[in-house]
Amino acid sequence: MLYRQEKQGKIAITQPMHAWVSGQLARAWGNEHFGEVVPLEEVCLGAEQHDVGHTAWEQAPTLNPQTGLPYSFLEMPRQLHVQLWSQAARCVLPQGRYAALLVSLHGTRLYRHYDAANDLPENARTVQHYLELERAFQEELLASLRSDPHYKPYTTEEVVARNQQLVGIWDALSLAICFGRKNPQSWQQVPTAMGSTTLTLTAYDNDPTKLKFTPWPFRCQQVTLVYEGRYLTETFSDETMMRKALSHAPWVTVQTVLYPVESE
Repeated sequence: MLYRQEKQGKIAITQPMHAWVSGQLARAWGNEHFGEVVPLEEVCLGAEQHDVGHTAWEQAPTLNPQTGLPYSFLEMPRQLHVQLWSQAARCVLPQGRYAALLVSLHGTRLYRHYDAANDLPENARTVQHYLELERAFQEELLASLRSDPHYKPYTTEEVVARNQQLVGIWDALSLAICFGRKNPQSWQQVPTAMGSTTLTLTAYDNDPTKLKFTPWPFRCQQVTLVYEGRYLTETFSDETMMRKALSHAPWVTVQTVLYPVESE
């Protein structure tokens, strides 16, 4: 879960909802400069399902006693975070091996800078065990995909790495969009047709629902994203009461429109 601050209160946006925005970005992505997304459907599926492991938790979230709200994904205890990510790729596997591979790779990528020395020993052991299991799962999927004539061209190190990077950038862009951030943000090493570039996102007239991209990575000259959340206007000391209030909180639909910088 993440929170978007608005005048009326906080909008609670679930991780699967944020992942759906990643999928919307993925389906709109690609042009002469940024190249194609291949295999398109499988990569888009991986992007929009990358947080599927959070689904059950989001239906009955746990209370963060320090904030009086459900844990955001940034506050989530280590053991819980690893538990959710341990399930994610297996949840996607019934929909396809390639999407499951990308979800697994995204999960292990989140721990690429994990510092075990600054965490509790039991947490470090849990993370290490998770990484070992996921890497074995990834090798199993890659071996299966490479023996499949249809998927073999998409399993080279270069193609898999590019698609993993794309899922990562869509994830980061979606988070910035869902949070409603107004300050300019940039991401380096964004894959293009011939290499990589730096992508910059800026709010138009300080309005986080109107965002300018440079360079422009999409096929169409305007992209409209739609996502939902629920207004939370109070905090809680009781988890049962929090869950009840969240289940009855009013829904809100948010639209964010993406534009190219005018000079492009």
